[in-house]
Amino acid sequence: MAINRMNAYGIDVDTRMLAVGVAVTGVAAVLGLAGTVMIGVTLLNAGRGFVRRMEVAPAELAARAFRQAKVASQAATHAGADAWRTGDA
Repeated sequence: MAINRMNAYGIDVDTRMLAVGVAVTGVAAVLGLAGTVMIGVTLLNAGRGFVRRMEVAPAELAARAFRQAKVASQAATHAGADAWRTGDA
């Protein structure tokens, strides 16, 4: 027999069913969190393997791109200054 409680509005609540629902929800939340952690670890390991197999390290790629951007910026600055100096007055 279900244990029912009467509240101020006269609604019967099956407290056993409510407790089971709370328990199932808690178990599902724990399982969901465990699944999320497993997915994160798997993706992290895959990313590490990808980086290990790269011919050039990511730090070197970033340094190379920074040097190229710096040279391009300096060239553009000098070109603009030269155009300013030689432009029609």
